[in-house]
Amino acid sequence: MSEEWGLRILIVDDSPFTRRTIRNIVESNGISNRIIEAGDGVEAVMKYKEYKPGLVIMDVLMPRADGIQALRAIKKIDPDASVIMMSSIGKSYIVQDAMRAGAIDFIMKPFDSSHMAVALSKHTLK
Repeated sequence: MSEEWGLRILIVDDSPFTRRTIRNIVESNGISNRIIEAGDGVEAVMKYKEYKPGLVIMDVLMPRADGIQALRAIKKIDPDASVIMMSSIGKSYIVQDAMRAGAIDFIMKPFDSSHMAVALSKHTLK
């Protein structure tokens, strides 16, 4: 088994394809291989409590609890949590809600893998 490296990252999206795509970007760009996945906001909060990741990448629109609700819950657990929100809906109020709730960045979907890698590197290389 290979050694773990990089910041622990939680990827949250109800689409397994999107989670796999982001995982591939993170790993292939040498950002991290310590990746946890969740399929909705409720699972995201549970996994955040359990794993305490250094970075969360989370979709806004999901079942059970959306990304903004999950972001608020995560920030109550850890006010210093680093969360990048993403959405295919580019409405300014969604971006504003995410940033007000404490997101450190916002990425529009569909995203180009090189732009995603740059955004992730910006928040993982400290």
